[in-house]
Amino acid sequence: MRTIFAFATSLLAIPAAATAQQPPAAAPPPIRTITVSGTGTVLRQPDQAVVNLAVESFAATAEQAARENADKMDAMLKAIRQAGIPQEKIRTVSYQLTPEYDYSEPRTPRQPGEQRLVGYRAMNMVMVTIDDIRKVGPVIDAAIKAGGNRVAGINFQLKDPDAARQDALRQAVQKARREAATLVEASGETLGELVTLTTAPLVEPPVPMFRRAEALAVTAPAPTPVEPGQLEIQATVSATYRIGAR
Repeated sequence: MRTIFAFATSLLAIPAAATAQQPPAAAPPPIRTITVSGTGTVLRQPDQAVVNLAVESFAATAEQAARENADKMDAMLKAIRQAGIPQEKIRTVSYQLTPEYDYSEPRTPRQPGEQRLVGYRAMNMVMVTIDDIRKVGPVIDAAIKAGGNRVAGINFQLKDPDAARQDALRQAVQKARREAATLVEASGETLGELVTLTTAPLVEPPVPMFRRAEALAVTAPAPTPVEPGQLEIQATVSATYRIGAR
């Protein structure tokens, strides 16, 4: 038993000795890369508008302010629908009923001024989505004529911003590749394969228009002019390419 054990041990020791005599494997060459970014920009004519319209009322009591506001709001909503806006495109976004006070000047440093309740102010605001840009002016005019007295703002946008974003992304990728190729070839190297490609969220700045309803009403009966302009949609990508390998 002892002889067999020694023989087996010596056999197992031979590969270990042979392995120790092999030279170490050479480390792989480092992978050289270049990272660049590119931004694509496209211009599109807006085909949708979002308008915030409101009725603001003031009365001596909260009940009276709320009632007058509700009557005017009902009339304004009816006018908006008659202007061609379906009910599902109209949404309430804010309602406020707050007291208002008048503050008298202090008589002496030790006798502060007094506050006196003068009434209540009610405001009801709706957001109207208009799918036909040509209707924006007429809708505002109809709302003001029916009792609306506040236009909080107009935002122009696209019904389908994804299509514009795809065009902007294509431009961004092409610009990034051209920049990488220019830099690498200028240094005497060759541009290799794409390693990574990332993009940032959609950038679609709105085109706001802010008008006070009182100012618009003064210019009546001329229709309210609305110029949507163009929307600028941008997309930015970051790309990493190999250098010197195709």
